[in-house]
Amino acid sequence: MRLVPVLNAVLVFAVLYALVFERDRLMAFAGKETQEPALTAAPAGGADAVLVQVRRSVAKPVDQGVLTRGQTEATRRVEVRAETTGRVITDPLRRGAQVIAGQTLCRLDPGTRAAMLSEAEARLTEARLSATAAARLQEGGYRSQTAAASATAALQAAKAGVQAAQKDIDRLTITAPFAGILESDAAEIGSFLVAGGLCATVIALDPIKLVGFVPETEIDRITPAALVGARLATGREITGRVTFISRVADPATRTFRVEAELPNPALSIREGQTVEMIIQSEGTTGHLLPASALTLDDSGTLGLRLAVDGRARFVPVTLLRDTPLGVWLSGLPDTVDVIVVGQEYVTEGTPLTISYTADGAAP
Repeated sequence: MRLVPVLNAVLVFAVLYALVFERDRLMAFAGKETQEPALTAAPAGGADAVLVQVRRSVAKPVDQGVLTRGQTEATRRVEVRAETTGRVITDPLRRGAQVIAGQTLCRLDPGTRAAMLSEAEARLTEARLSATAAARLQEGGYRSQTAAASATAALQAAKAGVQAAQKDIDRLTITAPFAGILESDAAEIGSFLVAGGLCATVIALDPIKLVGFVPETEIDRITPAALVGARLATGREITGRVTFISRVADPATRTFRVEAELPNPALSIREGQTVEMIIQSEGTTGHLLPASALTLDDSGTLGLRLAVDGRARFVPVTLLRDTPLGVWLSGLPDTVDVIVVGQEYVTEGTPLTISYTADGAAP
């Protein structure tokens, strides 16, 4: 009975010896190693090659707009101020009131201006008579040319005095320069305005502006009249056209101001609302690949591992857009073999055994 354990031990020792020390001969005796067939496999790159899965990707057109955040602004904003001095004698219009161009916002007390106009008109009449008499006397040789010229100058000064007095009266009525909405109450009745005093603030919201700031790396892709799509914080979507592209960067952020306009007849879009803007630009080409294929090199640069001539190569990429189907990437050749499984286990120049995925057949 003791012979059986000894035989078992010898058998186990023989098997272990064959597996460890005579593995090559054993495999040669048993036949070649069987491999599970891949979808499409490239020849092995040697004993040190790493098995990876590769997808062949071909560049496709990508509709890529310039994304930015911004806000809405009034197309026009004016602080309407007095051009003369006086006491307000009209009831104020309240903020939010809609006004039309030429509508009276404030009217000032004329005071003695009517009397000053009458005085200026009387001086004009006197100067006109004096100038006529001087001209006749000069024709008869009874007055010098200098005296006649002095009378003519006095007539012109009198005319200017009448015009100035009339203009000062006209300035007593302060009107809206354009159709819009009062952003502030008009000056209260009884308040005293000096020249430059604020009567009211008027803004125009139709059309309304969308204002965003674009980085210097993207500004060259935007052209005047380009289509702009925007989404308000409420979820409402609106469209407009680019009307202005700044030529001077903001010194603090190094971004450029871009403006677009769109109709707002119902005044439903207010000033200061946050918007997400996408500005139409010329399309580019890119590769649609799974986000899991992205990796980093030793310096932290985002990129992909490619299979080039049976070896791993790292290529940096630029992320264009993230979609439910994957990420659009640029910075790659038109046709590439991208390692989608196993890229984290290879380094630059590592030999590869390539297995192509079903959606990326081998050449």
